[in-house]
Amino acid sequence: MEKRLAPVKKIPELYPGAFTESSIRWLIFNAEHNGFAICVRRIGAKILLDLDLFEFWIDAQKDKGI
Repeated sequence: MEKRLAPVKKIPELYPGAFTESSIRWLIFNAEHNGFAICVRRIGAKILLDLDLFEFWIDAQKDKGI
């Protein structure tokens, strides 16, 4: 199965109205505290998000009442 990876700037296009680039960057900055680290892939200075794990993370938030 091929990984679906996307750069941070692409997320608002893929999930319109749900996330801004700034909100994604905030989640990445706080990734160790909010569980978002599972989604983040760093390749040198480039930050990509694993879209399958990103969607899993989103679904997991409903269980936390967020």
